[in-house]
Amino acid sequence: MTRDSTFHDLKGASVFITGGGSGIGAALTEGFVAQGAKVTFVQRSNADSLVASLSEKYSNPPVFLPCDISIIAQLKSALQTAAERHGPISILINNAANDTRHSLENYSLEQFDQNIAVNLRPHFFSAQSVLSGMRGIGGGAIINFSSISYLMGNAGYPVYAATKSAITGLTRSLARELGPDNIRVNAVLPGWVMTERQKELWVTEDELRSHLARQCLPEPLLASDIVGTALFLASNASRMMTGQALVVDGGVVVTG
Repeated sequence: MTRDSTFHDLKGASVFITGGGSGIGAALTEGFVAQGAKVTFVQRSNADSLVASLSEKYSNPPVFLPCDISIIAQLKSALQTAAERHGPISILINNAANDTRHSLENYSLEQFDQNIAVNLRPHFFSAQSVLSGMRGIGGGAIINFSSISYLMGNAGYPVYAATKSAITGLTRSLARELGPDNIRVNAVLPGWVMTERQKELWVTEDELRSHLARQCLPEPLLASDIVGTALFLASNASRMMTGQALVVDGGVVVTG
């Protein structure tokens, strides 16, 4: 399954993506635009260049709304604007995250709270915000991005890892709560994806070589490799899948 796969039911769908202007998020934005969806995405940094690029390739370019998702009032306002422009949101993708490295010893209460505010809190309140609209249209799909980091027991970002574990728990709880409304909630757990941020800050030849040796498929994971899974989970092709956590990591973590 690749970004070139076609999911006909996604055409015209109202899609909202957090962190959709760079890295995995930018790949997701283009992936859904390519399906003919009406995409709104938010992020704190400017993403006008992505919109301009996609406007040249597609007749349905995405709408970019600047937003700091750690400020819930801003997030709720963006969700409302998206629904007003494109109709009730039927697909919510909580992708935005910040994996800045940190340690137990020197992490302040303020840093801890900000980590939660970016990496976990928006997942809850965005789902809360789209609930009424999804109920009104007879259902929807929520896709929460977690990470294999907590499954691997990696050091170097304990609070980030805790939020990614919590996202899986939140996903399963909401799947049970929202199932009667035909709202499916699933999680995607990417491996180490070679985004520009990762390459600029943390990827070294030795680290990459060591990580690829742990993968069953020994090729670097790209942002585009994550798109097909999200499209599948958003589409009717997965209509009886909910409460699941799908790992896309080249085979580092083996579940089951």
